[in-house]
Amino acid sequence: MAEFTHFKEVPAFEDICLTPADIQIRRITLKDLWLSLRQGYEDFNAKPSSIPLMIPLMILFYSLFALLFTLFAFGEELRYLAFPIVGGFTFIGPLAAMVFFEISRRRERGQSLRWRSAFRFIHTSSFAPILAMSILMMVLYIAWFYMAELIFFGTFGDTMPASVADFVVQLFSTRHGGALIFYGNFVGALFAFAAMAMSVIAFPLALDKPVTSITVITISVKAFISNVYVLGVWGFVVVVLLAVGSALFLIGLSITLPILGHVTWHLYRKIIVA
Repeated sequence: MAEFTHFKEVPAFEDICLTPADIQIRRITLKDLWLSLRQGYEDFNAKPSSIPLMIPLMILFYSLFALLFTLFAFGEELRYLAFPIVGGFTFIGPLAAMVFFEISRRRERGQSLRWRSAFRFIHTSSFAPILAMSILMMVLYIAWFYMAELIFFGTFGDTMPASVADFVVQLFSTRHGGALIFYGNFVGALFAFAAMAMSVIAFPLALDKPVTSITVITISVKAFISNVYVLGVWGFVVVVLLAVGSALFLIGLSITLPILGHVTWHLYRKIIVA
């Protein structure tokens, strides 16, 4: 007699994909932010012995990427772009923090923390929106890079500072230096707010739920608008921690980047209704 094997039908992605209307957003307070900071630090301190190789590899990649770009700027007489280059890493920081989102998620669920498990999202439906968001953040980063160059030449003209010291002196003692500080920080703030609004919870949401890139951006912007004060404070914390982490040739990122990743995950969990 012939035997028939019955396979369980796997639902198509479009059948389980969530829309913006399916996802509810909470309003959070500064108390929730401080709690997320504490939880993120606890995740960092957990230091599971099963992932000894994963964290150094991720930190090495991010730190070398930042360091090489910075050294390139000085080597090619582009010292005036050193600050925009380093500052722009906030746009691609969430991509580097993806592994830490997954670690926090698995620790929250009581699952194993083997380092290979942290990269499992690459083989799931989460990868497409994460890749799309990564490309968008890189486009923003490149746009900011070129805008910073336009602002510099628009204020300093074709005259290049003779040295780093000369550049710093002109920056704080001349009219065109003051204009560079004002316009550079103003435009940079616009880019930073745009990047934060589109990505603040987009990456964790893409990792956690079946969604499209349009949905994660829509929900992230809505969440940012609904919690603009608290997330604005969080943005300031991110800038401060990245500035501290960028000291000593960016070595401090080995501590600040994992903490930021873990905290971002816990903020996401408080903002989005499970």
